[in-house]
Amino acid sequence: MSERQQSQGFERGTDGPKVIVTGVDGSDSSLRAAAYASGLARRQNALLAIVYVQPLMPAGAALGAPVADTTGEIAEELAAEIRAAAERVRGIWDVRWEFHTFRGDPYSGLVKAADDLKADAVVVGASESAGHRIIGSVAVRLVKAGRWPVTVVP
Repeated sequence: MSERQQSQGFERGTDGPKVIVTGVDGSDSSLRAAAYASGLARRQNALLAIVYVQPLMPAGAALGAPVADTTGEIAEELAAEIRAAAERVRGIWDVRWEFHTFRGDPYSGLVKAADDLKADAVVVGASESAGHRIIGSVAVRLVKAGRWPVTVVP
């Protein structure tokens, strides 16, 4: 076996994607992205890593808002929704999936998730916020990072 043929360790995208990361936050566009990503994962026999990034809100915490409890509840609700959806299509649409939560801003959280999970592709929903036209949406920032193929679902 030549040196070139020897395994060099982990390689993204070899023989199709093995891990597809999708970000969910409960918005319609993120749920459409998760549905699209689940179809990709099913067809490619890839693991679907569904990621919710719990926002850090130090200003809210300073005012006494129970931010960690609230974002934890959102994560639990999203996980329950995803489990229920997976159960409804069991036997018809089998997808291997995991649910992960990370803390931080959505962009940094998805980057960390994609790196930690060794993602081959990232699927996100288009931003529904008008403010992102000024500072750039998470999707645009992920595309500009150029580290994974990124699909943006409207």
